[in-house]
Amino acid sequence: MLIAFSTFPDEATARNICSALVAEGLAACANILPQVTSIYRWQGELKVEGECLAILKISAGGFPALEEKLTALHPYEVPEIVAIAAAAVNAKYLTWVMGV
Repeated sequence: MLIAFSTFPDEATARNICSALVAEGLAACANILPQVTSIYRWQGELKVEGECLAILKISAGGFPALEEKLTALHPYEVPEIVAIAAAAVNAKYLTWVMGV
């Protein structure tokens, strides 16, 4: 199982895209944190922006399809799509995630 992260410009965009990913079976679940502050460099400038963070639970084998769809739907030129392996997961929850 992987836990994937992606930021969005606002909650409505995050809801729409995450709903599509879950509806298509590319993610078992998405949690949306409506307000985070991101500090980053973009095109040589320091940026401080309010964004929305989505945390997605997916199977490891499903990452390429999730990445492709998320990239296609995302409004950013370079969307954040980062996934890390879940080192320890409740067995019943893992079974559910893998079954989606």
